[in-house]
Amino acid sequence: MSEHSNSAHAKSPLKMYFGIWATLLIFTYITYKAAFIELGSFNAAVALGIATLKATLVALFFMHVWHASEKLTKLVVIAALFFLLLLLGLTMTDYATRPWS
Repeated sequence: MSEHSNSAHAKSPLKMYFGIWATLLIFTYITYKAAFIELGSFNAAVALGIATLKATLVALFFMHVWHASEKLTKLVVIAALFFLLLLLGLTMTDYATRPWS
């Protein structure tokens, strides 16, 4: 028998996948219901917070980041943060230089 067949990565517990799927459906329902609650300027923040939780679940379990190499995970996180800061910096530069009349 090869070592690959005995590794933890070879197992795909169906029960866990259905549990994550059900959690994603619950979060989708919560997002739907939260849209009808008047939170003022916090509506978008609540929706984005729930979307972040859902994206984290998808990345960790369905994209198998949970068992990925620690170095690779750090590289991806650093790259994502760099591009997020670049996007926010350029957006704020554009916003600050617009003529408001």
